[in-house]
Amino acid sequence: MIKFENVSKCYNDENKAVDSLNLTINDGEFFVLIGPSGCGKTTTLKMINRLIDLSEGTIYLDDKKISEYNIHELRWNIGYVLQQIALFPHMTIEENVAIVPELKKWDKKKVKDRITNLLENVGLEPEKYLNRKPSELSGGEQQRVGVVRALAADPNIILMDEPFSALDPISRKRLQQDMVKLKKKINKTIVFVTHDMQEALALGDRICIMQEGKIVQCDTPDEIIKNPKNDFVRNFFKSGNVYKTSLFESDYRVKDFVEEGLYDNMEYNEDINCINTEESLENLFSLLTKEKIIKIEQNGKVIGTLNMGHLVKFVANKLEKDGEV
Repeated sequence: MIKFENVSKCYNDENKAVDSLNLTINDGEFFVLIGPSGCGKTTTLKMINRLIDLSEGTIYLDDKKISEYNIHELRWNIGYVLQQIALFPHMTIEENVAIVPELKKWDKKKVKDRITNLLENVGLEPEKYLNRKPSELSGGEQQRVGVVRALAADPNIILMDEPFSALDPISRKRLQQDMVKLKKKINKTIVFVTHDMQEALALGDRICIMQEGKIVQCDTPDEIIKNPKNDFVRNFFKSGNVYKTSLFESDYRVKDFVEEGLYDNMEYNEDINCINTEESLENLFSLLTKEKIIKIEQNGKVIGTLNMGHLVKFVANKLEKDGEV
């Protein structure tokens, strides 16, 4: 568990990049920090592994102050993935990934087995990539190696600072799909910084929206969409064109939710809006921004209800299965 208690960061001009942050990140959680440029999200991330020293307050890692850890051991036990992955150009992929496990004095067979397994988990064939140099890889492949390197020494925590933002759209979607699959296989606490609301919704167990160094809202994707705390959160979603993606230009209809079982099959007698199974996802989203629950009608009969949680799940499923988002 990572816990922030009244944490602030002031730079030389005395402006607070982070202002009195109180926050708990649970073990095994995929936790997303998001907000406009300069809101303090990257500073918050970097204070966890002491790349940036806090000015006030305390950060705890498993109930121990991070200041009490040996800084090298702290960083060895926290994986870190940057936007620019910075692999060592003169080393092979195997040598790049093996650095921290070797520093921790793992035996060679354990290191080899670990690297092989992780490369397979991110869709890179070990026999094809182990002996390559970084210059022989595409940007997306290098970023996959960066994820593998961060996981190599089996840390409990992974920090990811806008890791996919420099990639082309196709590579970015593929990496997002990899992360959706990977987080199901590994029991890691992941703290992920992004400015992309679609990415946050697809990946996060919880999303922390920041503004001017403070937390505006911290909640599940479903709750944030259904109940934005204020106009800033609501407008941030609108400006990010959440759901205004190729998914909405596709042939998907409400009937696809029914076929996938993404609805509540129960009677609902209150007078609320109703949507036909032939309606588009865009019309569904429009209704769900006004109503928490809507009825589904099929062949003139109400068969159940839908809510925003079902829509979020549908989008995440499409991202995982076929990269539609």
